[in-house]
Amino acid sequence: MSSRPRIADVARRAGVSVTTVSHTFSGNGVVAAETRERVRAAAHELGYRPDVLAQGLRRNRLSVLALVVRPLDRIDPGQLHGVDYFLRLAGAAAMAALDAGYCLMLVGDPARDDAPSAALAAEGILLTEPVRGDPLIDLCQRIGTPCVTVGLPPREDGTWADDAPGHVGIETERITRDVLEHLAAAGSRTIAFLAADEQDEWSLRSIEVYRAWCADRGTPAAVVVHADALGAAAGVDAVDRWFPPGCVPGVDGVPDALYCLAAAPAVGAAERLRELGHAVPGAVRIAAGSDAEEARAADITAVDLQPEELARRAVTTLVALLRGEDAPVQPAGVGRLMLRGSTAR
Repeated sequence: MSSRPRIADVARRAGVSVTTVSHTFSGNGVVAAETRERVRAAAHELGYRPDVLAQGLRRNRLSVLALVVRPLDRIDPGQLHGVDYFLRLAGAAAMAALDAGYCLMLVGDPARDDAPSAALAAEGILLTEPVRGDPLIDLCQRIGTPCVTVGLPPREDGTWADDAPGHVGIETERITRDVLEHLAAAGSRTIAFLAADEQDEWSLRSIEVYRAWCADRGTPAAVVVHADALGAAAGVDAVDRWFPPGCVPGVDGVPDALYCLAAAPAVGAAERLRELGHAVPGAVRIAAGSDAEEARAADITAVDLQPEELARRAVTTLVALLRGEDAPVQPAGVGRLMLRGSTAR
């Protein structure tokens, strides 16, 4: 395990004095703008995060775990009214941490330059939605802080290390196939796929499994990716692309089912299809990859990812790492399909 970088290491990398580094981060003294940037760049490269509070917490071992829910850094708070996955996960993680004798902090990504460095006071970090080349995982490795992820960070070559330690599986492949098989069994022949343009396992691997499933069945794959912030508008835009005027769902490559990874686009797609005169589920069936209040209200079939169980597993795994114990073996089967009217026969 590598030692944590010190202020002297930053000074050496930036070619300045220790006092200059201290003044850069404390705001005391006068440091030229160019020098400040050079110091901050050196600190970022080394994974150095100065914080008196964090140092005091580490010395006193307050048994604190940090939870980093990366999507919360980029989602408008107004979009969370119908998304309960992250709220359920955070609440369950807090309770599991308390049961294990730890406190839990919900923090911003400490790998970001503008994030509060107090997050690094934690004995361990829980990270949801890890991405390819994840900077927080890299930071934790450099400073020696144990990190457990919910989901796998994608490898640079596009493969997946399902047996990698320090992660809790989200069973993306099984869930994706369950949804697609359900739509097919309900009578759909041409299923289109809508996902956010994200670099995490849930988005990337779901698309990968969908394409493989279509290839196995000899059916065309139709994928649209959208900016995560679009919400219901993403579903509207996808419908306008896939369903031209005068089309008949299920004929000439026009979809007769949609699988939307998020609930908001699924609701937006259902509303737009009905505006165009296509009955849901009579002409087009719709399923969402993550259940939410808005999906339940709109009678949309969706996957309950069971964030409470994922949180419990993540905390249990992290605590085992901190105590030098083997992580418990977790049975498969997390994530269940909640059948509703949007996919009825």
